[in-house]
Amino acid sequence: MFNRKMLRLGEERSAIRELYEYGLARKKIVGEENVFDFSIGNPSAPPPACLTETLRRLIDEVPPELLHGYTSAPGAYDVREAVANYIRTQFGVPMSATLVYMTCGASASLMCTFQAILSEGEGEEVLVPAPFFPEYSVFVAQAGGVLVPVPTDARFHLDLAAIARAITPKTRVVLLNSPNNPTGAVYAKEELAALGQLLRKASAERRSPIFLVADEPYRELTYGEAPVYPMSVYENTVVCYSFSKSMTLAGERIGYVAVSPRCEGADELFSAVCGAGRALGFVCAPALFQKTVKHCLGAPAPVEVYRANRDLLYASLSDMGYTCSVPEGAFYLFMQALEPDARAFCERAKAFELLLVPSDSFGVGGYVRISYCVARSVIERSLPAFRALMESYRGARKN
Repeated sequence: MFNRKMLRLGEERSAIRELYEYGLARKKIVGEENVFDFSIGNPSAPPPACLTETLRRLIDEVPPELLHGYTSAPGAYDVREAVANYIRTQFGVPMSATLVYMTCGASASLMCTFQAILSEGEGEEVLVPAPFFPEYSVFVAQAGGVLVPVPTDARFHLDLAAIARAITPKTRVVLLNSPNNPTGAVYAKEELAALGQLLRKASAERRSPIFLVADEPYRELTYGEAPVYPMSVYENTVVCYSFSKSMTLAGERIGYVAVSPRCEGADELFSAVCGAGRALGFVCAPALFQKTVKHCLGAPAPVEVYRANRDLLYASLSDMGYTCSVPEGAFYLFMQALEPDARAFCERAKAFELLLVPSDSFGVGGYVRISYCVARSVIERSLPAFRALMESYRGARKN
């Protein structure tokens, strides 16, 4: 009676969202302070002062019909020009406003980009290093593509040999997310430059470009050197950006697609992005927040808040005997489960009111993702629960 594909997606929500909803229900039963919800990447740090000040000023000074009315379908031109100028000055890429499309966050950016690049009915492939954000599978499938997970190395960095082996005549896109969700890995300039060389060679051999699509909602959230801008190492690049994490306004859904001016057929690709936005209904991103972020480009992200959370959580869990990767960016800790079945481990953690996301939906087994963008007090209160969870496994082994 209804679209079976959409019905399945609606009935089988993502593991992250399902756990988040469980947490909301559980808090009503046992009290919010007694549930340690590490499920969703919902930033708790305050937004930059610039954001709040700009919102107040716009609301006070700009006539409502101009503040809340439609913009052009790809976004207000002055906002697109501001984004392009930021990319030019910050990263040295000769970006044009005519290659920037404002969107309702990175999800809309990715959907528009995949719909623009992938040919319907051809089974074209999108390679993605695993682990990866689970919704990539949905976005690629909806665009008619096939998501192909590629293993990473022991530090969850790029395995270039594995990527080279995975390239086939049907490969159309390599999808990167750095800083990475769920591992916190930040790909080094050297490995991205080597990837650029690999894709350049493969594109030349097949006489058609393989595109690099960079999903960048965590760009500003790094604990070491700033990540290299992907357009600077490979010409056929599309950047999908979101302000959700850097400005802690995830619920406002504002971001953009930026097509590299060095891209083969850049103008046509941008037109295809516009067409995809039209077909998907992703036109005229929220006008108020388009105007707001225009004045806040480059505002400092709350890196130190998340660094403090990371350091506390990593040190505490390591001391208890858990094995974790040290996050280089973003705000996720990727931890080995205490048994091979990560789902079973997460179910057991629920008994201690710990809400952890099993790694299976991220394309690998045996790990959990812990989102530490919560208030520091949540982490502090959760530590006895993590200790009790560890002791429950130690006790079971003794018996």
